[in-house]
Amino acid sequence: MKNDVKALVKILIGVAWLDGKIQSAERTYLQKIAIEKGVAKDPEIQPLLYELRAVKSDECYQWIQDYLGKYPTSEDCHQLIEAISEIVYKDGSIDSEEAKLLTRLQILESEPAPTLQTKVVSAIRKLYQHGLEKIEKL
Repeated sequence: MKNDVKALVKILIGVAWLDGKIQSAERTYLQKIAIEKGVAKDPEIQPLLYELRAVKSDECYQWIQDYLGKYPTSEDCHQLIEAISEIVYKDGSIDSEEAKLLTRLQILESEPAPTLQTKVVSAIRKLYQHGLEKIEKL
């Protein structure tokens, strides 16, 4: 997994915003995590951490996608689910958006990552298609 602590903290802040506002318990937890991880004073994190700017759900989902990459491993997903679960359960209730996110990640975690063979076959198929298109244009 990418060892990008700043990206993970951004995701956790985004998840806290999924229900429309950051709850008191979530705020305390996020500030503690940001300080522990050494990113509390980061210029990109500060406005998010201190709620100077709201995070939209699509922005949060994009951060998650960027963080996991195109072919996340089951372990990558599992670790992210654990981190997100911490923030989701902090306020004592799970919002429907938070539940949807966890469900999506659990589905992604259970999907097998493409094997090298699958990737190679896919690349060959693209080359073949490209070659056919060139021939058709002649």
